[in-house]
Amino acid sequence: MSSPLPFPMAGRWSSPIPSIPMCWRRLGFSGWPSSFFMALEDPFRAARLDGRAYVVLGAGGGGLGDAACRALAGAGADLMCVDRSAERAQAIAAAVGGVPHVADAIDRDDMVALFAEAADRFGNRFAGVVDIVGMAMKARIGALDDMAVGRQIDIVLRHAMLATEIAGPMLAERGGGSLTFIGSLAGMTASPNQTVYGIAKAALHQYVRCAAQELGPSGVRVNAVVPGFVATPRLLDLLPAEAWARIAGGNPLRRVAVPDDIARAILFLVSDLAGYVTGVLLNADGGQALALPGADVLR
Repeated sequence: MSSPLPFPMAGRWSSPIPSIPMCWRRLGFSGWPSSFFMALEDPFRAARLDGRAYVVLGAGGGGLGDAACRALAGAGADLMCVDRSAERAQAIAAAVGGVPHVADAIDRDDMVALFAEAADRFGNRFAGVVDIVGMAMKARIGALDDMAVGRQIDIVLRHAMLATEIAGPMLAERGGGSLTFIGSLAGMTASPNQTVYGIAKAALHQYVRCAAQELGPSGVRVNAVVPGFVATPRLLDLLPAEAWARIAGGNPLRRVAVPDDIARAILFLVSDLAGYVTGVLLNADGGQALALPGADVLR
């Protein structure tokens, strides 16, 4: 069966969708977006990142950064793997066929140099940033001095602002792209000993929304994945086995997150599957944010 409409009849689609062209014409569009053809031919192609290149901040260490790099590279992306440690940057870059780069994400000069290299190396293939940086400092109210408070805010918020300020215009010049950050349930809920970290993550969440508004007209999407506890090497060393059992029992899926869970959410937001998604805080927490303490008594 041939289609009377100007789009292919392929894959699982067995009939034309006559309302779509009318909608596009009434909205003033004269052509068809390439992503629409991609979705018709094979929806799974929209998850591929072939021909695109991304900068991953906080790429090393075997946790979220490592998993994110492997997920993006597995989808066909070229990567610049950035870490403060040359050893960590080189290790993950070697594992995924990426380019290692040593930089401090809270240093403006380092970030300017980083994105200048990314622009030179990748050219118009430079399609976005995945920012994993954001380690928590555990401390009670008043226990951190002014320098430590500033450091926590730098690690969680200020570096994300730097990445957006520097990379955002570059992506806009190339017709668009994506900036994907890591938020936290600590920025949506209240926890003891995480006040400064929680404040900084809440600010990051709002920054994502505001940046999405400002950069959207230039085709740059800004989103964040919001995990709860994730079994990264650092947290596995920090928390005992009984703590992980309590965490698993406190969410509807009854298990803890592993880095790959978060990496897959990142991949979704980076890919064309999320091509109409911006300003979103995507919870990847196993439903932890939904759990009411003591709710099991109602079962």
